[in-house]
Amino acid sequence: MEDNSSCSSVVSGLSHVSFLQRTLERLSSTQCLNVRTEEAAPVAVIALQRYLSEQAEGQQPDSYSYDVTVTDGVWRAKCFLHPGLNHLVHTNTLRTGTDISITRCSFVYNERRLGHGYICIEKLSCGADRSAVLPLVKDVGSLPMLVKHGMERSVVLQRDVPLQVNRKHYLSLWNNDDPEGDIWISDSSSSDAVLDVSKITLLCSLESSFRNTWKPLPLLVKIIHKSRLRYYGKFGLKIDYPYQAYFEVADQSGTMSLVLWNELCPEFYQRLNVGTVLYVQNYTLKPSYSNRSHPQMDHHRMKTFNSVEICLNPRNPASVITVVSPKSVLPQWGLPDVSYQFITRSELENLSNSSACDVIGLVTFVGRVERVKSKGNKGPEKYWTYRWIHAVDGTSSHPFILEVFSSSQPEIFSRICPMTYLVCTQMRVCQVEGSLPYLTSSCETETFITGYHKGQPYVSDPKVKSFIQWTKTLKDNVVLQKTAVGGHYCYPRPPQKYTQPTADVSAQGPLVAAADLKRELETLQFREHKQLAIQGQITAVRYIKSPKTTESQRTEEKEVPDIPTDVCEQAVPDTHNDPSAAEQTSQANLISPSAEEISANRRKRRIQMRGATQACLNHRDVPAKRRAGPETTEEGQEQEEEESEYDYEEAQDAERCPQLQTEDSDVLSWESRSWLKQRQEVSEHLCQGGLYQDSVSRRFTFDEKDVLLQWSNLQPTRWAPEHTADTIPPVASPGYYQVTILGINKQIAVDAAYFPVVSSDEPRAVGLPQDPHGNTMLSCLSSGFLCPLSDTANHSEVMLPEPEEVLVTASELEDAHVVCILDLCHLGGDKVEVLINKMYRVTEVSLD
Repeated sequence: MEDNSSCSSVVSGLSHVSFLQRTLERLSSTQCLNVRTEEAAPVAVIALQRYLSEQAEGQQPDSYSYDVTVTDGVWRAKCFLHPGLNHLVHTNTLRTGTDISITRCSFVYNERRLGHGYICIEKLSCGADRSAVLPLVKDVGSLPMLVKHGMERSVVLQRDVPLQVNRKHYLSLWNNDDPEGDIWISDSSSSDAVLDVSKITLLCSLESSFRNTWKPLPLLVKIIHKSRLRYYGKFGLKIDYPYQAYFEVADQSGTMSLVLWNELCPEFYQRLNVGTVLYVQNYTLKPSYSNRSHPQMDHHRMKTFNSVEICLNPRNPASVITVVSPKSVLPQWGLPDVSYQFITRSELENLSNSSACDVIGLVTFVGRVERVKSKGNKGPEKYWTYRWIHAVDGTSSHPFILEVFSSSQPEIFSRICPMTYLVCTQMRVCQVEGSLPYLTSSCETETFITGYHKGQPYVSDPKVKSFIQWTKTLKDNVVLQKTAVGGHYCYPRPPQKYTQPTADVSAQGPLVAAADLKRELETLQFREHKQLAIQGQITAVRYIKSPKTTESQRTEEKEVPDIPTDVCEQAVPDTHNDPSAAEQTSQANLISPSAEEISANRRKRRIQMRGATQACLNHRDVPAKRRAGPETTEEGQEQEEEESEYDYEEAQDAERCPQLQTEDSDVLSWESRSWLKQRQEVSEHLCQGGLYQDSVSRRFTFDEKDVLLQWSNLQPTRWAPEHTADTIPPVASPGYYQVTILGINKQIAVDAAYFPVVSSDEPRAVGLPQDPHGNTMLSCLSSGFLCPLSDTANHSEVMLPEPEEVLVTASELEDAHVVCILDLCHLGGDKVEVLINKMYRVTEVSLD
């Protein structure tokens, strides 16, 4: 127990008094509280909310602050997270639905406002994957909010607003584009009031009237395009709700841009949709902002007025917006119909690069939600969230490949799953040399899924009707066999020849130094994806039967020394697996598409080369205790340390890289002749990367829809009872190769996983150039697949090579100067996925 003037310790005992209530009472008489870890009662995290930080004088703040709402089952308390703990949110270590133990906290009064203060969590430890508190609470929302005595009347403490009073609203937890919080009005009510349309003005007259000092007449327009939200908040900006949204509106004379500003966005953004008719008063005009994207509207066949835009402001003057009820819209108003430019998959190859189109398809694959940092952002750091999707429409053997960014429709974006009918508007065509084209979102893209199509203007489009007729010929059980969710996915594949990037740092796969790669790995945030290139030589390759599981993760955590009290005291393991399930990996029924069939095919393969292969491979026995599985990993390592010096080095390598431990009775591997000596000379070996259970896609089933959606989505801001669904079982995998890359200056080595495509049923096989190759280690790393790909849909049995047959050819890599394209993705906690996307020999590199 600590005893000093500024801190007093809490002796918890076995009191029935609420831990949160007792803590708040103690804080009234001391500056801060230290609670011993063994004494601190667990509290569950039920909300984690983000907002732009306040800039303290003379200090450089983190870009964003976080409010954490916790419960002990008796009270709820909204607390401020000390900025020193923000990294726990960035890595998804601190997240909703789990328990934490508060080991130090303080009470902070607002010196510029009466009756306002809050608990600040300064130190904490993270508990197990599943909360022990939440199952005991029937209705979290009904629990009272804990407020310090005398502050009960504080409006800020009772409302859904930040504890830092200079901020008026929350941001979405993982991006700045999605509406977040109670301030966003989604009520779609409209007015049936009789409008005086005798004194309206047409859009065509606004350009000529712009320079004149006149009181603008009302506008009567229809929305034909809607952009996603733009948040432009930054330090020092004295605007409470710094939001902006563009709409393209039309009347009988043409189209023009309309801009919704600031407080009007929370009030109207979710109520204004494509097809909505508006009666607008007290607007202003200003010259159009040229540096913004515009939807392609040639198909509307209407005149576009580009010189000015209509501005709707909350004040000076306060714009008046009336949403007209659809039944009140009269034909004589002459408002144009909303038109679309739907294409079929068979028409896609004929479209030019960057052209716009609308698509509808049946979803067969949905990738996990990932994040990418916005480039060239001068203000606080900002991330985009996106996911890859495959959708079919029956007109081609290939699906639409869609890169869909969040479009300020979080309720739709998070519910996209296989077997749903997906509509994406204003997508942009990206033609890929030597591969299939794909479509990517624009600022004006909107997405709709089954359950959201009713009432949308496109439902009467001929191509939409044709698609619906085609889906009636399908059988669900047949389509389900071709579905997948989550896992690693990256498109398009790097080009056949690598070109030295120019000074433009935004180039895909920029070449980085090994030290820079280390920094990138250390600064990645949750689900952030980066693609980088590193040059050097491959010094070792190991074949591993299955991805890392929770069990091996827990073994790794036991070996970590005590973490200082100013950070999270216990790493949070993977949430997707439990020990009993991990032991049954080989019997798992929930598998990635065709993984079971692949295993069956492999048992039938010819393996005559094995005898010759074993003599060429570095094929070492593993001690008996190590064979027992992950539970005895530490004992196995202790036994290895008693072996020869060579085996001691292997044990140290395994300790640094726990993902290299397998349940095999032996290890298949190859090492270059110089690696044993070079390994002693490298200054650092980056081993945190690898292939995880989260890296492998899973087949979709309706029974497991909710748990698969949770697994592939980002962690929610607020916990809900449905978020406690069963954890997802481990997935059967055909295995992967762990590749050690030694940097060109031989100072830093990095381990990366090579996870070859083995079946044409895999989502990663779509658009993959499949030129035949000899299945050598070098050709596999260059092509990304084993040749030829199996095709379980057509029941074709191919003779894929055994790992021994591939590894026996690895001597081609000896001393070869190569460039490796790496895909990095942070999977939460201390899990960082590092995968080799493609390898180039120097002869395949262009220095122009």
